[in-house]
Amino acid sequence: MVDTVADNGADETTEPAPTPEPERLHGALVVRNGDDVVLHAERGALVELVTKLRADGFWQCIDLCAVDYLTHPGRSAIPTEVTPERFEVVVSLLNHNEARRVRIRVQVPEDDATVPTLFKVHPGTEAMEREAYDLFGITFDGHPDMSRILLPDEWHGHPLRKDHAIGKIPVQFKAAPNGGPER
Repeated sequence: MVDTVADNGADETTEPAPTPEPERLHGALVVRNGDDVVLHAERGALVELVTKLRADGFWQCIDLCAVDYLTHPGRSAIPTEVTPERFEVVVSLLNHNEARRVRIRVQVPEDDATVPTLFKVHPGTEAMEREAYDLFGITFDGHPDMSRILLPDEWHGHPLRKDHAIGKIPVQFKAAPNGGPER
């Protein structure tokens, strides 16, 4: 008995569809979640990205903060194209004319916890960068005054790092430069 195969002219070998290139804006990977736009930027490209976004109308930096993912190294809420690091700096920009926001996430390795400052593009980040330095130990290269802003100068460590020892040391926060209001 001989099996016969009908030749209908169709090629039985099909190539898998090519994977589409991920969306990018000014070189940064774009992730959309509803109306939220999140850009995943490389550290070295952060200032250039923020400068271009400012030219696009995102002229207000409404937040800059740091995150310590020590206990979540394999987090899944990050694109596969991005290598997760222990720390992350998150920058939120606002475009008033178009009522749009954009969030930028930058991965920061534990052994080189530095990010370029955004002070020259957004001077309002001065205090936010100092806070991230004070509480997480992330240094912002080129910042005009990379010193503690909340904790005393003699404080050891950075208390929002997940590996910082928990203690019951009373903290006397810094007074305002002009002495602040009397209590």
